[in-house]
Amino acid sequence: MTWLVPLPVVMPLIGAALTLMMAGRPRAQRTVSLTVLTATVIVSAALLWLTTTGGSMVVTVGGWAAPLGIVLVADQLAALMLVVSATMTVCVLVYSIGQGMADGHEETPLSVYHPTYLVLTAGVTNAFLAGDLFNLYVGFEILLVASYVLLTLGGTENRIRAGITYVVVSLLSSVIFLTAIGLIYAATGTLTMAHLVERLDELPDGLRLMLQGMLLLAFGIKAAVFPLSSWLPDSYPTAPAPVTAVFAGLLTKVGVYAIIRTETLLFPGGRAAVVLLILALLTMVVGILGAVAQSDIKRLLSFTLVSHIGYLLFGVGLTTQLGLSSAIFYVVHHITIQTTLFLATGLIEKRGGSTALDRLGGLARLSPVLAVLFLVPALNLAGIPPFSGFIGKLGLVQAGAADGGVLAWLLIAGGLATSLLTLYAVARVWNLAFWRVPPASAPARSPLPPLMVGSTLALVVLGVGLTVVAGPLFEIGDQAAGGLLERSGYVEAVFGGPR
Repeated sequence: MTWLVPLPVVMPLIGAALTLMMAGRPRAQRTVSLTVLTATVIVSAALLWLTTTGGSMVVTVGGWAAPLGIVLVADQLAALMLVVSATMTVCVLVYSIGQGMADGHEETPLSVYHPTYLVLTAGVTNAFLAGDLFNLYVGFEILLVASYVLLTLGGTENRIRAGITYVVVSLLSSVIFLTAIGLIYAATGTLTMAHLVERLDELPDGLRLMLQGMLLLAFGIKAAVFPLSSWLPDSYPTAPAPVTAVFAGLLTKVGVYAIIRTETLLFPGGRAAVVLLILALLTMVVGILGAVAQSDIKRLLSFTLVSHIGYLLFGVGLTTQLGLSSAIFYVVHHITIQTTLFLATGLIEKRGGSTALDRLGGLARLSPVLAVLFLVPALNLAGIPPFSGFIGKLGLVQAGAADGGVLAWLLIAGGLATSLLTLYAVARVWNLAFWRVPPASAPARSPLPPLMVGSTLALVVLGVGLTVVAGPLFEIGDQAAGGLLERSGYVEAVFGGPR
């Protein structure tokens, strides 16, 4: 069944080509995009089942065996990320169709949106499956080029300005990553990660630390880790709601995934653990302090997005199986909830005419359904029991307490404070946008398209469902974490046997 491994990359690329040839035929484009992404969800779910029951699956592209050729590796972590990302892309696509973006809306050129969206999906899936550093770089560049187009759709002044910032920061990150790749190849003679497991261990400690630092810097920019996160709140809120949602849910998590993969596979032993824990604490605290100071819902959620990246780094920095499994669970939770909240914010903008808190009010009475669609994921993000946000944070707290170090306890305190401030931030949005009487200057209100409501509701239900399946999901995360820490399984899967 290894032929399934490349399909999550190949199918969106074929779909992108087909939809590009169908310019001017919106119904055909929608059909192809939905079919391709639905098939990607099914294939990803099959890969998760196969990797859970039978171990990692490896494909050598073109028949060239590792370390000479390109390898695609589907282990439990990669398959789980594929399932979550593919599900998000389907729901966001349905939402965008409901909004009118795929129906010739003036802010979204029809001939561009579908092909670019599918190319973005291919870049994300390729990054998750990449078995060598250069292919990981290619995956990043594919999704970044597509994101440049999606971010500037419509060509408005604000979007072009935000796009320039995003492009400059992304190019800087890519240059650092590419430089690190060149240095790693010069030092080891290979870029296949399973081969680097052996080669990097033979390098002097100082050289290994420098290479590790360069990769962390590149991935830290992509993941919006403080102090490399200032670009995100200025870039994401200007894009259309579906674009912002898929960016918030997926793009930073690809950077987090790269950190998890390289730190556990290539640089084990916790040499950068202290740095990661310090960055985790700063990312949590600075991000949430920025959120509570915002008066626009999109910017507020962008800052909470940054702050909750700190929870993920917390789990990685502990370098324990419980810490990693909790981080993996929290990645799934955060992708789902952050995407849902940005889609709900798009509904708020559609119904209330704005996302500025001083121009909103009375939405709970005006649209009770919208109130529920925002309130449930907001409470989930804040970590209110029994939602998955609480379960993920509890796992991280337990992992930190088991570590027992000073930094671990500081992070537990910082995580609890961040959770409380997140609750304060979303409660402030609820109070101003939903409860109070709308101001006299409130803009005109528009009805909510059913597809937009339906796709958002589906993600709200999925977010609640994470609580129901928390046990099996944590078990998958624990198995994936064990595989990450026990590197021999990954190496043997790539090379077809013990090394």
